[in-house]
Amino acid sequence: MVLGANPQRHFRIELLQDIHDRSRFSCGVEALDRYLHTQARQDVARHVAVCFVLTPDGTTIAGYYTLSQYSVDLVSLPLEIAKKLPKYPEVPATLLGRLAVSENYRGQHLGEFLLLDALYRAWRQSEQVASAAVVVDAKNEAAQSFYEHFDFIRLPGQPDRLFLPMRTIGRLFPE
Repeated sequence: MVLGANPQRHFRIELLQDIHDRSRFSCGVEALDRYLHTQARQDVARHVAVCFVLTPDGTTIAGYYTLSQYSVDLVSLPLEIAKKLPKYPEVPATLLGRLAVSENYRGQHLGEFLLLDALYRAWRQSEQVASAAVVVDAKNEAAQSFYEHFDFIRLPGQPDRLFLPMRTIGRLFPE
């Protein structure tokens, strides 16, 4: 993984709370903006997703991502990866449901920073709640390229869905 500048000097990642100003967030992808504005707090309250926000000041949202539990059909994985997993119909995974950076904070490698934080949290959590991979649904070609740059693999027959095996993620964070 290639990381740029060191954003953690100026930003912190927090769980989404009422104090965070969701209304001013705009990443330029209407579905991602609408989710944060109208749905994220409900998903958190219903325990269907956890939303993490990147903030420079405790209220402004420079970026966000969501994590939740998921499962993947074993037959949907590439054969070379499926062979290494138990022959269950489905295998547990972590869904990186959304990841977005505000247009006001572009060019600071914050997407990379958010992705790395999400992968670290998924990897650490997989020690307590099993997860064989992180799965993402890329919203567009730019998102697909972003994830592929970080070695995510497209699922056969599902071009918008990509995954990264937890074993690969674990190598990013040696103890």
